[in-house]
Amino acid sequence: MRTILVTGGAGFIGSAVCRHLVRGGVRVVNLDKLTYAGNPVSLKAIENAPNYRLVEGDIADVPLVLDLLRAEQVDAIMHLAAESHVDRSIDGPGAFVETNVVGTFRLLSAALEYWRELDTQRRATFRFHHISTDEVFGDLPFDSGVFTEETAYAPSSPYSASKAASDHFVRAWHETYGLPVVISNCSNNYGPFHFPEKLIPLTILNALEGKPLPVYGRGENVRDWLFVEDHARALELVVTRGAVGESYNVGGREERTNLQVVEAICDALDARVPLADGSSRRRLITFVSDRPGHDRRYAIDPSKIETDLGWSAQESFETGLARTVDWYLENRWWWNPIRSGTYAGERLGGG
Repeated sequence: MRTILVTGGAGFIGSAVCRHLVRGGVRVVNLDKLTYAGNPVSLKAIENAPNYRLVEGDIADVPLVLDLLRAEQVDAIMHLAAESHVDRSIDGPGAFVETNVVGTFRLLSAALEYWRELDTQRRATFRFHHISTDEVFGDLPFDSGVFTEETAYAPSSPYSASKAASDHFVRAWHETYGLPVVISNCSNNYGPFHFPEKLIPLTILNALEGKPLPVYGRGENVRDWLFVEDHARALELVVTRGAVGESYNVGGREERTNLQVVEAICDALDARVPLADGSSRRRLITFVSDRPGHDRRYAIDPSKIETDLGWSAQESFETGLARTVDWYLENRWWWNPIRSGTYAGERLGGG
């Protein structure tokens, strides 16, 4: 049984990856610092599986990571641990540098030392898979262009700059030291277990409770949306079949303006749980001042992963959003403690 170390596996995308791999028979060691967005409850479905282990720890702790790699005889690392919220990066960029840049550097240091200790066969099959974002590519015009694997980096926020830096470090460790790496850059994810500071879950819960639905600017910013379970399948393909040194863009081919997303959520909830007065939740939409450095549009061309690895998204935005809304309606046990306790829902969300 192959063993994969997943960093940040208690986060939104990381937990989806852990659930997917464990159910597929992969042995998973989940290393997570369990910060505000890391929720082990998201892994309840697999917590007692014989091929799953959760370790609370920091990717920047080189001795811990190295001991874990050796003890568990890890065959691949899937690096998802990151600070990922743009608004938080504007308020406090230091944490993003520490986790996304310094943390990745130290994880690479441990991985390289471990890889060098392996025998020839295991060295050849080992992979360091770095999971990144389309935000490293910067801004696109509203009416043209898509991100490909050859698009130049042009990050706009402290968050995207920190992820761009970590991408470059991963490539450097391959070019300089020969560490067998693969990189993937994804569009905006959504789906079950999404921490309610991001656009879709925050809007669902605010709309459910009849609260105002803040939208930046006029809601014209465009994002490409990717259902998280489709992303998890893509990541497994990249780490197992991706070519060493290559990068793969993963997107859903589902561009929507932020306003279209919020309106779709309002309509979905109106159909499922109408307001007492029968009015549309669209009346709750409130336009607020735009944030600094807010990129106009992101759009990914996933042709390479579709052609080379045979992946394609199974969920359209409509089917994925329906599944997501239904999940939040059916799983108050997961989000209600977050809303009432550690997180009050004051942030707007959105990529």
